[in-house]
Amino acid sequence: MSSLKPWTESVCLLFLIFSALGLAQEKTAPDLVLTGKITGAQNKTYFEVPFTVPTATHRISVDFQYTGKEERATLDLGVFDPKRFRGESGGNKSHFTISETDATPSYLPGAIPAGQWHLLIAVPNVRPQGVARYRAEIRFNSRNEDASFATMPLATGTRWYRGDLHMHTAHSDGSCASQSGKMVPCPVFLSVQTAAARGLDFIAITDHNADSQYDAERELQPYFDHVLLIPGREMTTFHGHLNMFGVTQFVDYRLGTGALDLNAVLRDIESKGGIASINHAEAPNGEVCMGCRWEAAMETDVNLFAAVEVINGGQIMLTSEKYWDAQLRDGHRLAAIGGSDSHNATHPPGPPGSIGWPTTAVEADELSVAAILRGIRAGRTFVDLTASHDKQIDIEADSGSAHARMGGTLTNAAPARVHIGIPTAGCAGSVVHLLLDGKEAAAPASVAMSGVGASSTFDLTVGPGKHWLRSEVRDNSGTLLLVSSPLYINLPK
Repeated sequence: MSSLKPWTESVCLLFLIFSALGLAQEKTAPDLVLTGKITGAQNKTYFEVPFTVPTATHRISVDFQYTGKEERATLDLGVFDPKRFRGESGGNKSHFTISETDATPSYLPGAIPAGQWHLLIAVPNVRPQGVARYRAEIRFNSRNEDASFATMPLATGTRWYRGDLHMHTAHSDGSCASQSGKMVPCPVFLSVQTAAARGLDFIAITDHNADSQYDAERELQPYFDHVLLIPGREMTTFHGHLNMFGVTQFVDYRLGTGALDLNAVLRDIESKGGIASINHAEAPNGEVCMGCRWEAAMETDVNLFAAVEVINGGQIMLTSEKYWDAQLRDGHRLAAIGGSDSHNATHPPGPPGSIGWPTTAVEADELSVAAILRGIRAGRTFVDLTASHDKQIDIEADSGSAHARMGGTLTNAAPARVHIGIPTAGCAGSVVHLLLDGKEAAAPASVAMSGVGASSTFDLTVGPGKHWLRSEVRDNSGTLLLVSSPLYINLPK
């Protein structure tokens, strides 16, 4: 039997590794693999395993497993950088990540110096004749962990996931009442707690020009495993605000004459796997709201943005539809999103400035940062100003053999007869409006009072050239309830 022991230990080790990491979780090959054997002679000792971190490293991720647990072998884990202690998690974590902005709880975020680091392994127990074999997989600049605080999707299945893409905490100008009733900087966990209580699937905390909130989100995500925390940041410039999603690395925002160019900033976001949106483009400006209105330079390439914040929940439920339509008229493909712009996580439900008002719905095949960003890029979004959990809207268009749906492109010779369907749900008694190139295209259609889902149909003759269709749902008094992203006609990607 003793001749089988090394083989069984290896199988056990592989089983532990795959069980801990999860087969469904995509992992890149490790940059370094450290292995070793611990014997009874090393009981109650500490030892260090050196490894070299190359220059231009901004994140280190470690997966650590060992055998011998069935014989009560115990190994505890920590790490030193070339200058200081960066943390120890004992035996309670088999994975950790450390970056300039965030780190797994037990570890300290901060600059990642190149040079020799050391895994610290403590041995609380190995029996006299026992053996433990360890394996540490080390990855540098993990793209997955740069983009997300969750190691796996929080839910699977294609559906409309609902969230809020704009809010602030103590890490910029978010405030709320303390225990004694004083207004104080509002901690991150209250925003996540409120989002969870309101049934949101995802949120982006977008503090102004800050990335310090990411460390708190790294801690909170495992507990709030029904609410996806999307890394976000509102970059406030002197000529407008934009949100960045899906990037934890620092991106410089200091635009100005002879300084950074906005196109370069947007390409930097894109190169890091993120997307950007234009915020509250029609906000007041000047001393009322300094730099809030979108007044970017003429040479800005709007195609580098994925979306426009069409509805901002802020203090006045601000719409930017005129700006959005102007960009669509110029041939830019921009999805519709919304955000509460909440600055107080404890604000009672309902607008203005309350988390979840408005809600952005994104069609995705799973609840992960990558999938939500793909859905926004594809234009599979709508904005729900009522923060409902059931309202839906989509657009489908057919012309001859050509077919497209919201976010896609209908390609056909023009002029052409186009049959359009606007499927809705949860909108009984409301009115569906179809807009072609920003203008009402046909008589509004009333949604029947009965039934969960309905589809309003329109037939249009569309002239030559590039066009866009979008839809709105309003109640009988004309109050806006839903805004869809566009469907494009003869507009190449």
